[in-house]
Amino acid sequence: MSKKNKAPRQEPETLALPFGGVDSHAHLDLDDFDADREDILARARACGVANVGNVFLGPEAYRKNRPYFDAHPEVFFLLGIHPGNADTCTDEALADMRRAFAEDQRLKAVGEIGLDYYWDDHPRQVQEKAFRAQLKLAAELGLPPVIHCRDKTGSQDAFEDTLRLLREEGFSGRDLLWHCFGGDAQQAGRVLEHGWHVSIPGPVSYARNEPLREAVALIPLERMLIETDCPYLSAEPWRGKRNHPALAGFTAACIAEVKGLAPADVWTATGDNARRFFTLSSIARREDTAP
Repeated sequence: MSKKNKAPRQEPETLALPFGGVDSHAHLDLDDFDADREDILARARACGVANVGNVFLGPEAYRKNRPYFDAHPEVFFLLGIHPGNADTCTDEALADMRRAFAEDQRLKAVGEIGLDYYWDDHPRQVQEKAFRAQLKLAAELGLPPVIHCRDKTGSQDAFEDTLRLLREEGFSGRDLLWHCFGGDAQQAGRVLEHGWHVSIPGPVSYARNEPLREAVALIPLERMLIETDCPYLSAEPWRGKRNHPALAGFTAACIAEVKGLAPADVWTATGDNARRFFTLSSIARREDTAP
């Protein structure tokens, strides 16, 4: 007996969102996009994405891959050493990052940096040293950090240590973005009490992720950004497929449902929040972002 054909997935163009959204956290320089990077950026524009924040995972990746975006002024940059690569956070690497920030006005934040306790092969003391060093760099540069925090299932060790280190380094009340927030309402409240912003990824749309939707209900819209973290973490109905900026609209639609708002209003508001947070210029016309 043949299997029934599954219904086709909804395409992001059908969301008909206005131009002005922002994917605040993407990894478009990874080789996952080598075959179609230009098409991916064009499709993002067609789906209402006015800006994309590309995250370079260390100074070597920045120097090597920045030219991919020379013809794309709508792409702004983040640069940081991920906790999984904390052992590469040497004095030389920090000096290289400092030079990059001094030379490139498209670099808008230090990140993603933080703690990742999901795996056991990255010593926590090495991660902490790299995290502190990059927080000091962010403070020196007067730029916001973008935080990576990942725990083992059922644990809050990384969350608690991240909060502790941020307090000790003087970041309570300062501009800061908690990237790829995956916690519950209680954790969201503790992040918000420091005055920080929160970036919501595609897993908010997963059926079993009610705790994250409860957190989204709590987080004020004016403190919220949207991200893909592509090529990872696609929202429904594209879960399990390669993520890309055009799919950020599905995250906006889920947030809108949780908050009882129109998707276009969430899309525009989170885009405006991102432009303010990263000190981006006002929205360009759709055609002005094309190469």
